[in-house]
This record gives sequence, C-alpha cells and structure tokens, in this order.
Amino acid sequence: MSDHKTGTREEWLTARLELLEAEKALTRRSDELARRRQELPWVPIDKPYRFETGEGTASLADLFAGRSQLLTYHFMFGPDYTAGCPSCSAIADGFNGSVVHLAHHDVTLCAVSRAPLAKIQEYQQRMGWSFPWASSYGSDFNFDFGVAHTRQEWEAGSVAYNFGAEDLRPAADQKSSLDAFSQSIVGTDWETFRREGPGVSAFALEDGVVYHTYSAYARGLDGLWGMYQWLDRAPRGRNEAGFWWRRHDEYDGR
Repeated sequence: MSDHKTGTREEWLTARLELLEAEKALTRRSDELARRRQELPWVPIDKPYRFETGEGTASLADLFAGRSQLLTYHFMFGPDYTAGCPSCSAIADGFNGSVVHLAHHDVTLCAVSRAPLAKIQEYQQRMGWSFPWASSYGSDFNFDFGVAHTRQEWEAGSVAYNFGAEDLRPAADQKSSLDAFSQSIVGTDWETFRREGPGVSAFALEDGVVYHTYSAYARGLDGLWGMYQWLDRAPRGRNEAGFWWRRHDEYDGR
C-alpha cells in the first residue's frame, strides 16, 4: 500500500499548474545553456588521429561522413573488455534510432571506443545496433579527450576526468567486491574497467579544418540516458538502489 498523499482532481490540477511554471522555467534555462554551448570557442584539431571503421582506416574528418558536424559518444569498451559497458549500452539503445534523423540535419553521430574493430563489430551485431562505431585502438584520441586514463594516473590517484582530477582506486576492503563486479559485467578487474570513462564530444568541419567545440562527462551525460527521462516522469521516479539495469538481451522474463 502506497503512503503517498492523495487528493482530489482539483488539488492535483492546482499542484500541477504550479509545477508547470517550474518546468517552463527549466526549459527556458535549458535553451539558454544550449545557446551558451554553441557560443564556446572552437579549437582547431592538429593531431592526425586515425580510426578503424567498417569502411577502412579513417581520419577524424572522415568520421563526419560528408557532413559539417560530428557528435562522438565515447563508449566504454576497452581493449581488454569482453563486452561493452552496460551503462553505455543503455545509452546507445536510446540514441541508435536518432542517428538517421541527425544525419538528415547535417550531424553525424558516431561512437568511438578503444576496443579493436572486430570486437566492436561482434558486440554491435549482438546488440542489434546500426549506428557508426569506430575503433581508436592504438590512438591517443580517448586519452586526449579525457575518457581513457593511463596506469600512471591511476597509480598516482589523480585520474583526469570531467575537467578535474579524482582518485578512482578502491579502498582495500572494497577491491575484491569491485573486481568481482567489473569481472561480471565486462570481464576485467576494476582498474581495467575504470581506466575507461564515458563522455560525448562535438566537432565542426569548416574549410577542411576540424574543430573541437564541446565535451561533457559524468552527469553531463544525464540527458542522453533516454530511459531516465522516462523514469523521471514515472510515479516513483528513478526509484533505484545500485546497478539495476542490464544489457537489453540480459533481462529475465518480460
């Protein structure tokens, strides 16, 4: 039996109209933040990054696929993983269907991971996804854009992520349980798992020059989790304790 307050339709409508004003204010604030993202200075990319794709070796400019804008989702799938990160996989479930719409609005959306291409393609087939997905194996791309971390950073307790530095090393009494957890989801120990991170980066191509325009990490990716946007509108919200989601082919029953 729920202990949530109940009321009349009139009471609900009064409360809903008050909430509507707050929602409208948030929408206007979100529009303003989007404008400020677009006003960030563009930084030219000089490093000749190389990627492996289903069409062969590609440059960063090639990933635009003839369009002027590129969004890259930094998908956590390290070279030693046995499968892609379940959290990134949940996000990818949400954006897989958006790729065709973005492509017809001069935007290419492409995932990038450090796993070798063959491993990426096998996992993509398993998941039933069709979005472009490039391997940056052997490239500095993920390191330079803050989503892959060196062993030296890890051991120093100063991993650069989300425009800051943090210590991702587990406490001694947590290490075995975290190793077991990461082993269960991606087949590696905790350090190997967490030396990869999620993120999104945006690029523009103009007059043959590629520019970096935006990146976001951590909770800056909240809006990309399609399922959370739905849960935030459900009666009990996110209503979660710990890691409850799975890859879409791993749920039992309905």
